[in-house]
Amino acid sequence: MQDQPTQERERPMDDIERDVLYLLTEPQDNQPIWSVADLGREVEDAGDADVAVHGLHQAGLIHRTCDGFVFATRAGVRAVQMMGHVI
Repeated sequence: MQDQPTQERERPMDDIERDVLYLLTEPQDNQPIWSVADLGREVEDAGDADVAVHGLHQAGLIHRTCDGFVFATRAGVRAVQMMGHVI
């Protein structure tokens, strides 16, 4: 059986998760709502966006709606405020 080549990610998942969290927060303490598909287009990889959304949701930094939208939790907004919002 031939081994399947592994596909390497161009950017670390931590960077993608950070970028997704930044997109879901605004410096003025707003919490915009995004679809996961739109996030995928913004980070240029739908699969990476889905993995990032899953990880951020598991960490309690974003909420997911049943119709495919996501937004930052208060904890997510506060984390970005403490780190700074640098894109």
